[in-house]
Amino acid sequence: MTARLTNPTALLPDAMKGIQNIFKAVHQGGAPGAVLELVHLRASQINGCSACVYGGIKSALKNGETDERLHQVVAWRESDLFTDAERAALALAEEATRIADRPDPVSDATWAAVSEHYDETQLAAILLMISLTNLFNRLNAVTRAPAGATW
Repeated sequence: MTARLTNPTALLPDAMKGIQNIFKAVHQGGAPGAVLELVHLRASQINGCSACVYGGIKSALKNGETDERLHQVVAWRESDLFTDAERAALALAEEATRIADRPDPVSDATWAAVSEHYDETQLAAILLMISLTNLFNRLNAVTRAPAGATW
């Protein structure tokens, strides 16, 4: 597949600077790196963003994640490879990505579960990672960025 358009952040460099600043803040928020990788991958799977799934797997592997766990992210509820804290973050990623699927974009139960495992700063980092991922997914899907392309 050929991309329809050069990545908008390459065409508007100031946009990329802003995204990089947010991404840097996310990684300084104290949330475990593995959780950030998992929520990125799950949101990208939901949105069908092949470029982000590819990039997310590559990044997760580089940061110590295992093939076995990455293969099971799509079916994390049925897997015994994820901690309760990771499960809560994955549930948040799903609900925050599918905000139009329910009257309340994120259920109180999901928020309570994720709040048991992460403090406010960590939650902010996780939520920003989910939000950035959804931004990346939309840019890549609309422009038809091919898998294998990375930012």
